[in-house]
Amino acid sequence: MDIETAIEDFLNYCIFEKGLSDRTKSSYKNDLEVYRDYLKNKHITNINNISSNDIKNFLKDRSEEETTTVAHNLTVIKNFHKYLLKEKLVKEDVSEFIDRPKLKKALPKALSIDDIDNLLDIKLDTAFDYRNKAMLELMYGCGLRVSELVNLEINDIDMINCIIRVSGKGSKERDIPLGEYSIYYLQEYLDRRDSLLKKRTCNKLFLNNHGQGMTRQGFFKNLKSILEEKGLNPNISPHTLRHSFATHLVNKGADLRSVQEMLGHSDISTTKIYTKVSDEKVIDDYNEYHLRSNKNG
Repeated sequence: MDIETAIEDFLNYCIFEKGLSDRTKSSYKNDLEVYRDYLKNKHITNINNISSNDIKNFLKDRSEEETTTVAHNLTVIKNFHKYLLKEKLVKEDVSEFIDRPKLKKALPKALSIDDIDNLLDIKLDTAFDYRNKAMLELMYGCGLRVSELVNLEINDIDMINCIIRVSGKGSKERDIPLGEYSIYYLQEYLDRRDSLLKKRTCNKLFLNNHGQGMTRQGFFKNLKSILEEKGLNPNISPHTLRHSFATHLVNKGADLRSVQEMLGHSDISTTKIYTKVSDEKVIDDYNEYHLRSNKNG
């Protein structure tokens, strides 16, 4: 069977048998067309003439692309060849023993303590200022995801016991201790929250200017405005505050298990990435500040 027909059959199988979305089908189609064109340039037009080396050489040819792109290419190619074997259109799956490229784990970027202080130094005039201040203090003080922050409800805050109950990924609940700053500015915001309700009823803790629950997009927009006002990088994301929370805790010697619990990571290996951030900080500080770190210094 020629490759063109095989790809078309595979895409139809993905839609009608596997129920893949149009978007996924389009992504698969693009990857397979790149693969098909490469093989055609090598004068390979029949699926039975494709070898394992052809796939390996295709991946080498794509080596200048992002690792995630190449990994996705290979996943689609593997699914394609697995389908060919399943349908008995070929005698073997030539992609079976080809390893996926190792994805580089990007180390999370954390703000410096000075940048955090600058960001959180908000002039408090309106109820919206107090809301923004409380949200940022809570996000950095508790290491929340933005979805967790905007989904908080009034009853999730226990001011007496100084804890906050968060519903994280997979609806897993966890309790996080509240620091003095978070408690103080939460109370300041709560004292003014009724003025934002617009005579409505809403259980969400943080409200927008319509008296409804704050959205992710709304929080991001407010954060960007504050960053620009402070002269900080406007491309900093809400997740950066979560990274900063974890990085600063680890740098100060916090127990990794405790940080894992507060972040809501199911696997501690995810949390361990912050030890790498901490190690890199040590190396950077040594290179910058130690008198004998650089002979040319």
